[in-house]
Amino acid sequence: MKLFEPYTLGNISLKNRIVMAPMTRCRAIGNIPNDLMANYYQQRSNAGLIITEGVAPSANGLGYARIPGIYSEAQTKSWKKITDAVHQTGGKIFIQLMHTGRVSHPANMEKNTEIVAPSAIALKGEMYTDQHGLQDYPQPKEMTLKDIEQAQDEFVRAAENAIAAGFDGVELHGANGYLIDQFINKSSNIRTDNYGGSVENRCRFAIETAEKVTRAIGAERTGIRISPYGTFSGMEVFEGLEDTYLYLAKELGKLKLVYIHTVDHSAMGSPVVSISVKDKIRKAFNGTIIASGGLNKEKATTILEENKAELFAFGRPYLSNPDLVYRLKNNIELNEPDYTTFYTPGEKGYTDYPSAV
Repeated sequence: MKLFEPYTLGNISLKNRIVMAPMTRCRAIGNIPNDLMANYYQQRSNAGLIITEGVAPSANGLGYARIPGIYSEAQTKSWKKITDAVHQTGGKIFIQLMHTGRVSHPANMEKNTEIVAPSAIALKGEMYTDQHGLQDYPQPKEMTLKDIEQAQDEFVRAAENAIAAGFDGVELHGANGYLIDQFINKSSNIRTDNYGGSVENRCRFAIETAEKVTRAIGAERTGIRISPYGTFSGMEVFEGLEDTYLYLAKELGKLKLVYIHTVDHSAMGSPVVSISVKDKIRKAFNGTIIASGGLNKEKATTILEENKAELFAFGRPYLSNPDLVYRLKNNIELNEPDYTTFYTPGEKGYTDYPSAV
């Protein structure tokens, strides 16, 4: 079956077309990757490609409790243990660089940091903190032009650190209501300068960041995740959405990014991502597409046969099935995930799921 055949992504060969989707797991005590995480990723290295959980490119980018970063020497060295573990078993691994922007709280951040966003619009709702439980989202600082340049440079340094740590590439997190997405979406970006208003201006931060990262590490090592019609973290479906993503995909195609990873969260309650916007993105980008969102073997096979995507990302099925490729290939029943341990510290619900191999 073609789903289980090798695929060439940029300059690397993937052993199959199945991708482990990025999933926040909150196991990095002190924001530093650890041996438990190395075991977790190595267990799942049967994937053609692993994309890590969201990793902060800077201290300002830390949003959730116990998420890892890659902006310090200690973090970079610790990630090296993880990439080595994945490579030892023949896997390939990209790091997802996630600046959370306004989706943050000071209790989850280091001292002398600040919560920044395109506009000073607080996200409605509450965020979990280890120290104080649920807390209201604070109002972020509207980014100055200097702040914007600094954030972009932080993505670049993080990407360089990732390559030094042995990653095969990086994925820029431009989805799910985080900083890059906050610039794209009209609900979180009401700027009146060159980074707000028009389609071109709202996409400028994403395109400039991608351009700077590709200049530093190469386009063949740089992908991006986007979520048209996504409503996570206060994002809204806005007028002109499809034209926005058509323009963005076209510009990213000019940069020759190694892939676009398109998220469809309709299975989790978000609006259905229209076939038209998926087709527009695919045609405008003219490169590898990773499909994700509520996939199973049958759905992925159909999308592949219809030539709508090349790679297929599985999230929760990979969380609870470290041997997912083997199970899918041999039609073995999947383990059900334990929802109560998605974001808790320790090995329970993390590295203790049984394998059928």
